[in-house]
Amino acid sequence: MISVFENRAPKVLFILGFFICFSLISVRVVGQVSQAVFACDATKDRKVVHYGFCNASLGRDARVADLVRRLTLQEKILNIVNGAGNISRLGIPKYEWWSEALHGVSNIGPGTNFSSLVPGATSFPQVILTAASFNTSLFEAIGKVVSTEARAMYNVGLAGLTFWSPNVNIFRDPRWGRGQETPGEDPLLSSKYGSSYVKGLQQPDDNADPSRLKVAACCKHYTAYDLDNWKGVDRYHFNAVVTQQDMDDTFDPPFKSCVVDGNVASVMCSYNQVNGKPTCADPHLLAGVIRGQWKLNGYIVSDCDSVEVFFDDQHYTKTPEQAAAKAILAGLDLNCGSFLGQHTAAAVKKGLLKESDIDNAITNNFATLMRLGFFDGDPRKQPYGKLGPKDVCTAENQELARDAARQGIVLLKNTAGSLPLSPAAIKTLAVIGPNANVTKTMIGNYEGIPCKYTTPLQGLTALVATKYLLGCSNVTCGNAQVKEAKKLAATADATVLVMGIDQSLERESFDRVDLRLPGQQPLLIKEVAKVAKGPVILVIMSGGGFDISFAKHNDKVTSILWVGYPGEAGGAAIADVIFGYYNPSKSFIIKKVPMTNMNMRPDPSKGYPGRTYRFYTGETIYSFGHGLSYSKFSHKIVKAPQTVSIPLDNDHVCRHSLDCNSVEAVEQLCKKSVTFDIHLRVQNKARHGGSHSVLLFVTPPSVHNSPRKHLIGFEKISLKGKSGTLMRFKVDVCKDLSVVDELGRRKIALGQYVLHVGNFKHTLSLRI
Repeated sequence: MISVFENRAPKVLFILGFFICFSLISVRVVGQVSQAVFACDATKDRKVVHYGFCNASLGRDARVADLVRRLTLQEKILNIVNGAGNISRLGIPKYEWWSEALHGVSNIGPGTNFSSLVPGATSFPQVILTAASFNTSLFEAIGKVVSTEARAMYNVGLAGLTFWSPNVNIFRDPRWGRGQETPGEDPLLSSKYGSSYVKGLQQPDDNADPSRLKVAACCKHYTAYDLDNWKGVDRYHFNAVVTQQDMDDTFDPPFKSCVVDGNVASVMCSYNQVNGKPTCADPHLLAGVIRGQWKLNGYIVSDCDSVEVFFDDQHYTKTPEQAAAKAILAGLDLNCGSFLGQHTAAAVKKGLLKESDIDNAITNNFATLMRLGFFDGDPRKQPYGKLGPKDVCTAENQELARDAARQGIVLLKNTAGSLPLSPAAIKTLAVIGPNANVTKTMIGNYEGIPCKYTTPLQGLTALVATKYLLGCSNVTCGNAQVKEAKKLAATADATVLVMGIDQSLERESFDRVDLRLPGQQPLLIKEVAKVAKGPVILVIMSGGGFDISFAKHNDKVTSILWVGYPGEAGGAAIADVIFGYYNPSKSFIIKKVPMTNMNMRPDPSKGYPGRTYRFYTGETIYSFGHGLSYSKFSHKIVKAPQTVSIPLDNDHVCRHSLDCNSVEAVEQLCKKSVTFDIHLRVQNKARHGGSHSVLLFVTPPSVHNSPRKHLIGFEKISLKGKSGTLMRFKVDVCKDLSVVDELGRRKIALGQYVLHVGNFKHTLSLRI
């Protein structure tokens, strides 16, 4: 029997007889631990005061060198795996390197647990939604909260200090199961997200010693990793064939920004091969690029069991000892897994490795722990020593989670007179759909245990009277409750359909095969829209995009919202947007192309349309950056150059040739700092105040298969109704306007550029 339940705000809500007012979590309780794990504890062993590595007054390099020289080979090997063994004779305890903090402190890795002392931590929206806010200060603010809660948990023995987050892979295809973890498809946005979140996690609150770390972040998975398991092709066997051009202008920039701009403490190599080599065994990528070119100050870690994978699954080496040697010689410092622990000693014995090679690896690992204060004794006497359970799940932190969801939610469609709804005008709101009353779905993957949940139904019921119907038994929606849903929508003043998917249909090791909403979800949406008495608001909860053209072009579907996986407070944020307590902004792109082709650029001869908004030539449903608002914003460039000249030496070949279409963006030229300012006037012409993401794109000259357009700057602003502001973007010619040529070299194209802000365009000429 199908039941519909009526709920009247502000009374408590009952569904199926269960009391579900703003629901608290159920907690998996572990054994109570009351003290942080740390080395150099003089209260347990007085000898440690005589060890150089325990002497905080010495330089960090000297301390690390002192520690390394004291260790036996076997003790060194204990410290190149994530579950580092204790060295009791030196007062060094076991340490678990693997903790996660993708969008809040997580208990996915073995380094972190929740208990009755700290039953949960603030669970922010999944990264793909937070990135849609285009707000770098928000990215950093979330990182600061997560690191504070992490330190608080460390102090009571529930967490480590090394967190393998964020994921900055490019979301190349919306079917990828892990795209939800990433900042999206754009290299600049991904770069800004990665470096900002890393700064929030790592930077000391007092900035007294910038070389110290609050916690250690890790940017993953390096590189060209964006396929998990698609039509029989899995990440353990996939060889990503990538041009140098695509590597340098698409896949690598977020990792470079993590290291160069964010000073991240770690980079994780991926499972896949790139051009025939496992990334964790490629000396060019690890020692050459990450540590050599970008100057990583930290350690390189493998994805879990990836060294074993390139031996057992990819058969890259004949023996496990060769695999261990290949990884360490390539520049790997730490193995997530046990493979190096099992086979490194034999590799040394067979002459495949020198002990000094292992010294290099553990030096990087120990230096990171030194920066975290792990070897400085009792953490209660250190800068974060007063943090504890009281600092986790604070009201301020939970409000930031709600605000992050509000800022990321995207209004894709809004027919005049639909949204925002008026609480005074809505006597009954129909709430229908398999994601309308979900909890865990809202926090996506690599999640922790949240402070509490507010479901979409709960958020809406807090504002108006609601009638709820599940609509489908789950997101696969094999048999929709069409008749009951139509009856409910026909009598309600407005209808909210909360559809989409969950981790059963997109997750790690599981990619989608198409872009359609599953099962009978489209049927349910169309049938409800036909008979609905009032506005029909379609809410899509998902990480990846969908082909929702049927809803976009259906006049009876009056509004469409994409809400990602909105975190613990997602339901409250959705209600805030639907009822106009928050004014939404920007979006993503949806497209269809084969998943295994790594080429970013189109190939018309093969009917290949390219990847991401920067190169894709096919039809899109909603393009990158699309997003509506309850306000009406206009843009005008009020000051910008018509011509920009590049200062070249008199003997430069391009001064004497008519065939030069670009010049190399070499260090000598870029040191001259060729920059110019773009001054914008942004006006809110509506009565509603609101936030607005101002995106600056450029279309470069058509040379070197350059992008059709690409993002070069963005800023989030807030404007009151009927008000305006002046903004300025500083454009660096070398950094912002250069493109990558076919050989992977940075070039500055000569000719006409078009700057785009909203619907406004400005043309300028770049010449010598």
